[in-house]
Amino acid sequence: MSSSVDAADPEVIERDDDPSENDLACDDVVTRFREDVRAGEHWFEALLDAVGRWRAPNETRDGRRYDYLIAGEAFDWLRLAERLLDEIPELAPKGEVEALLFTGRWPVDLDDDEFAARLGAAKYSAHLNYVYGVLVEQALQLGVEEEIHKENHASPWGDDMRAHEGMFQRVYGADRAHLRAAYYEQTGTMLAEDLSLSEWETFVYWLFKQRLKRQDKARVASDTRKGLAQLSRMELAVSERRRGVRLSEHEFSERYVPRTGQSRRAV
Repeated sequence: MSSSVDAADPEVIERDDDPSENDLACDDVVTRFREDVRAGEHWFEALLDAVGRWRAPNETRDGRRYDYLIAGEAFDWLRLAERLLDEIPELAPKGEVEALLFTGRWPVDLDDDEFAARLGAAKYSAHLNYVYGVLVEQALQLGVEEEIHKENHASPWGDDMRAHEGMFQRVYGADRAHLRAAYYEQTGTMLAEDLSLSEWETFVYWLFKQRLKRQDKARVASDTRKGLAQLSRMELAVSERRRGVRLSEHEFSERYVPRTGQSRRAV
């Protein structure tokens, strides 16, 4: 098995300056994870502990690139969970693993505080950034696209197939071409037409931060409600789904929107 690991943001995931030390540290996490499950600990609890001990923000393993930390700030713990669970296929029930990875259903009942404690403060904070800055943001985009489709359907001129483009203008105040250009100016990364999942999520997270900077407090609250409502509608069919966070407009405002009306940096 070949594996290469890049350096991490020390405030989010611990690191060693020597990449080879990171490789060894990740191998140690996998070994401990397997041993804990074999010793009788429930695989999900052992998994969360392994996620909490993990150091690498990304890695390439067997030719596949895994990006766990988006833009150095947003942590996709389920992507790391997938990678770790690949190491113990014989020790975790396949049905439970698939339910976790594909529908977010937890196999045991843990409260959010225990979930946060097992991940650790830095990773949990980055997890919140991923939930609000990527998942809720994508739900907001979808909700606005659906609004545009409904408006166009009611129009005597028929449906406009450019709802996706209209969404960018309505939510972010610019069309996709201008947003991609601004992204390049700020990050130095030129987006291709066909994006990988990690590239798309990085762009979405950047859009989220731009929206917080551009919008006033009332508009941020309105769009947040819209994104949360859309995400809830998308998950009605999976009532057991858990995020490890109490998703609400109040929680969002406390984290990202100070009373001054100036948006906090997402950290």
